[in-house]
Amino acid sequence: MPELPEVETTVRGLATVLDGQVLTRVAVHRAGLRRPFPADLVQAMTGARVTGLGRRAKYGLIHTDRGRTLVFHLGMSGRWRIDPAEIGKHDHLVLETGVGHVLALNDARRFGSVDLVDSDKLDAWPAFAALGPEPLGPGLSAAHLAAAFAGRIAAVKLLLLDQRVVAGLGNIYVCEALNRARIHPAREGGKVGKAALARLVPMIRTVLEEAIAAGGSTLRDYARPDGELGYFAKDWRVYGREGEKCPCGGVVERFAQGGRSTFFCARCQK
Repeated sequence: MPELPEVETTVRGLATVLDGQVLTRVAVHRAGLRRPFPADLVQAMTGARVTGLGRRAKYGLIHTDRGRTLVFHLGMSGRWRIDPAEIGKHDHLVLETGVGHVLALNDARRFGSVDLVDSDKLDAWPAFAALGPEPLGPGLSAAHLAAAFAGRIAAVKLLLLDQRVVAGLGNIYVCEALNRARIHPAREGGKVGKAALARLVPMIRTVLEEAIAAGGSTLRDYARPDGELGYFAKDWRVYGREGEKCPCGGVVERFAQGGRSTFFCARCQK
């Protein structure tokens, strides 16, 4: 599933051809994805000017001058294609700009979603209302995590994956950040000390920033809007590397946690 760096990379790629442009044609090629497309999607977006793009957690945002924001989620396999040679059977939403760029939302598994939300009500939109702070923003701090973890017996990794604690963190990058911060993923959240949290926050940011710079990680068929693959996977220290060497010299182990695979090094993560 595309995680925060993949969505951020997607939004930045779309901005190069969408920001400031008028959408002269909007076409839907099926009724919807995980849920139906908004009934007024074509009418609301045709002729609208894109005033900016952004991201909230794992959602991409396309703001328009009509006071509506197109909110998309890439689901398991979704991606935007810029100026594809042809429109394929899995290109379910197509946007065309006044200068001739074509953008196709491709989603073979159809676990993604597209919504229209009043721009001034985005924070109150149900999917966003309960989200925690953005991990790359000022709201994420050691003090915030200490307050969120206080008295909690749940594992620190599971708490970090809770979108109410931090918005947008996913399995790959939590595993990587905990490894760099030398924190065992199964440690009870309430027992993670101040010094460990002070290490963890910058490691979360560093891992995400490095992944964004590399274009994200390639899992299954994820690709950037320009068709290039993300290359951060080659820099994974522990994720997907069971039995291999951790940079500290220990051996990477794996166990199931919350229905996901957790990768860590018992030598350096305590």
